[in-house]
Amino acid sequence: MKKLAVVALGGNALIRSTEKGTYQEQIKNVMTTCDSIANLIKEDYNIVIAHGNGPQVGNILLQNEAGKKQYGVEDMPMDYCGAQTQGSIGYLIDQCMRNVMHREGLQKDVVVLLTQVVVDKDDKGFKNPTKPVGPYYTKEQKDQYVAQTGATFVEDTKRGGWRKVVASPIPLKIENVQLTKQLASEGYVVVTVGGGGIPVIEDNGLVKGVEAVIDKDLASAVTAVEIGADEFYILTDVPKVYINYHKEGELALDTITVKQAEEYLAQGQFGEGSMAPKIRAALYYVKNGGKECIITEAGQLGNKNCGTRIIW
Repeated sequence: MKKLAVVALGGNALIRSTEKGTYQEQIKNVMTTCDSIANLIKEDYNIVIAHGNGPQVGNILLQNEAGKKQYGVEDMPMDYCGAQTQGSIGYLIDQCMRNVMHREGLQKDVVVLLTQVVVDKDDKGFKNPTKPVGPYYTKEQKDQYVAQTGATFVEDTKRGGWRKVVASPIPLKIENVQLTKQLASEGYVVVTVGGGGIPVIEDNGLVKGVEAVIDKDLASAVTAVEIGADEFYILTDVPKVYINYHKEGELALDTITVKQAEEYLAQGQFGEGSMAPKIRAALYYVKNGGKECIITEAGQLGNKNCGTRIIW
């Protein structure tokens, strides 16, 4: 029987830290990542791909702001912007994956699923939003927006401006997840839960979008658990997870247990803006029945000894 792997693409799979995020840059980066994913397909894996969308949503919010100022075009809410990026990034992954498989003689089709993710309307994140999104504003601009919309802003003293923050609620239910499982088992490469999913809440059976950003790695972990994935890969820009990163005593980790990972988290070994969310996602997957989670960089896919492996 074929193994099933969920591969969560990090931001660097689309836009490198030194890049502007042009179409040409993104398609080149996605092509490189799809080359690596093809290594798993050659090893007879069924594949589900998840991806981030932070820089892309940020660019859309900047475009919204420019359109509103210059032409009076009404800006769109976060859930709508997330849906836009699921389509645009899904298109890039679909095209590049098809081209790589054609070149390598692999016979698979690609399916991109628009994915809504249900969150709790009473999630504590809505009471204390912390996820920065969109452009920077002066205090005067911020005060105007607060008066108009009631949005929450925080000051960034390093960059000298104010930025909107939204909730980052916990994903409760991945819509169409059983369809993802079915399609993957039939041999399709499935792209799903893009950007952590489009955040929605349920009310008497009806759903509606909310201003929020769901953690991509955690939503990917929930998906991996729900579809019974044999392996869960979280791709980042380093080959392994480190303790004492960029400090004296820096050490790359090969295989760690859930207990060890939790101890390192408690020690503050992993940055909240970088590795900590990935470790939490790995822990969720393994503690809920997953066999092992591998955190590594895209170029290592297919290497049986790649990355840092989190096991029970």
